[in-house]
Amino acid sequence: MGFRTKDKVDVGSKAPEFALPSQSGEMVSLGDFLGEKPVVLFFYPKDDTPGCTKEACAFRDEYERFKELDAEVMGISSDSVESHERFADKHKLPFPLLSDRGEKVRRIYGVPNTFGLFPGRVTYVIDQQGIVRHVFSSQIGVERHVAEAVSFLSAPNRK
Repeated sequence: MGFRTKDKVDVGSKAPEFALPSQSGEMVSLGDFLGEKPVVLFFYPKDDTPGCTKEACAFRDEYERFKELDAEVMGISSDSVESHERFADKHKLPFPLLSDRGEKVRRIYGVPNTFGLFPGRVTYVIDQQGIVRHVFSSQIGVERHVAEAVSFLSAPNRK
């Protein structure tokens, strides 16, 4: 468990590059957006569970706001591409859900487990240069992930 704390991606860290399949099967990488726009990357535990559905739908409901702020939204969990496809279709999610089947990206980012059992819920705001500018972690404050990201991206003096 100690290695996760030491290697945890935090504000000011260079966001680790990754490439994962989306719900459409298309490979999506962080590098696809670097130099273009900020990325809001949210790690969540599991498709179609009450908290994760509420969080994903909150990102969906504010998706136009993220577009106005010229930011890309992406969700990551260890669910399969097929599970992501069903989840995205069922809830009309307009952003990519990425399948991290071996939880490699989750480990690289140092996203902690809750109570050592459940995959954690952490949102990162990454600037155009690939630097993490804001991190919010809360297993139960699911809608605050969206509010935190919008608030940060809307701040006039954000870095």
